[in-house]
Amino acid sequence: MHPEQRLNQHPACVAFRLAGVLYSNRTNHKSPAEIDEDSASRNVAYIEIRVSLSTMYGASKPVSIPREGRPVTSPDPNVKTQRELLDQQTRELVQWHFGDDTGCDFWLEKKKSFNFDPLKDVNCFDDLKKFPLFEDDWLRGGPRRRWVPKPFQEKPICVFETGGTTGIPKSRVVVEDHRIDYEMFSATLPDESFPRGANWLMLGPSGPRRLRLAIEHLCQFRGGICFCVDLDPRWVVKLLKKGKVDDAKEYSAHCIDQALSIMSANNDIQCMFTTPKLLEALALRLMDQGSSIEEAGIKGIFCGGTEFTQQWYRFAREELLGPNVYITPTYGNTLMGLACGKPHDPADNYKITYFAPQPRAVIEVVDFDDHNKLVEYDKTGRVKLYTMTKELFVPGFLERDEGERERPHDKYPWDGVSSVRPYHVFAKTTTVGVY
Repeated sequence: MHPEQRLNQHPACVAFRLAGVLYSNRTNHKSPAEIDEDSASRNVAYIEIRVSLSTMYGASKPVSIPREGRPVTSPDPNVKTQRELLDQQTRELVQWHFGDDTGCDFWLEKKKSFNFDPLKDVNCFDDLKKFPLFEDDWLRGGPRRRWVPKPFQEKPICVFETGGTTGIPKSRVVVEDHRIDYEMFSATLPDESFPRGANWLMLGPSGPRRLRLAIEHLCQFRGGICFCVDLDPRWVVKLLKKGKVDDAKEYSAHCIDQALSIMSANNDIQCMFTTPKLLEALALRLMDQGSSIEEAGIKGIFCGGTEFTQQWYRFAREELLGPNVYITPTYGNTLMGLACGKPHDPADNYKITYFAPQPRAVIEVVDFDDHNKLVEYDKTGRVKLYTMTKELFVPGFLERDEGERERPHDKYPWDGVSSVRPYHVFAKTTTVGVY
């Protein structure tokens, strides 16, 4: 099946097309005369909501959905529709993961300890609060197949580690989630900056991590060849914890040497994934050589992996890259997948806001003390993640990050999070390496 056809048939794409149908069927047909006097006295606006399936999930063209006038105080029906889709995803995935014929051994055993029945008592997204918080220690050690849903037991399994420098690392099993996530992300990339058929450079962590295979698949899905460096971030973290800063810098230089060798070998690389620190190191090295990222042939950069600050974003766009190189910040991890950054808006003063790939994953910003309570918009809280795919069910996981809760966006009509940074309680003990 052609990749575009595969993407269009993905349940997420179908769900968003369904959202358009549901929405159009809810058009308010009342005439002005039928609107009561109190409502008529309020400011009534004609709102045109555009659900861009082409940019979000690969549909062939944007869908324009008109809506007749309603009081501006009414909830955005598009947001309401997304919530309905999220509730539906919750019901279906809970039935899947806790069904005797489809669930994995871990959740089928774990449900015996619950004081509720997931199959009967979980009917919407808010019902996920009935579950205990997901514990990352559950992901340490084996057997790994206890996490594999029964229908996937005979399929090829990948194991991706999620971090850690000592002891038994946390890891999750994956069949196709990494490919699905990045195919969906591909649809958000502008073709003029990430040309179809262009080759990519993967300048980031390698080894037992999802990222390397995911970037390679993203490149191949778009018709290119992916070139990768060899990078062990855990070694750098160990060096920094021992105070061996010069050794860490030398290792970073070693990674940049690899990247420059690949870029200078006539490989026609036009796109790349890298992290903020490595992008800066690469750009400065090229400047020292009298060149630049743009002169090296790079048109588009997908950047993530570590903290991405507002100040650094401005520095990158204005000083490191220039106006002709596109950069998109992202936020994600092995459990959730990939959250996209809101399109750059000069009016935002380089503010970075991320939106999860609902309904496959959800980001909430919750109270530091009450992890089931959302903070108000623009207020600071802890990042709480949910994952709901057929391969993995995570009913609420507290990330080691904090940020501000953001309002839905036209392109992503659900809550987002901005200014993501290490959770202040852990910030002093968090070591960020070369990546």
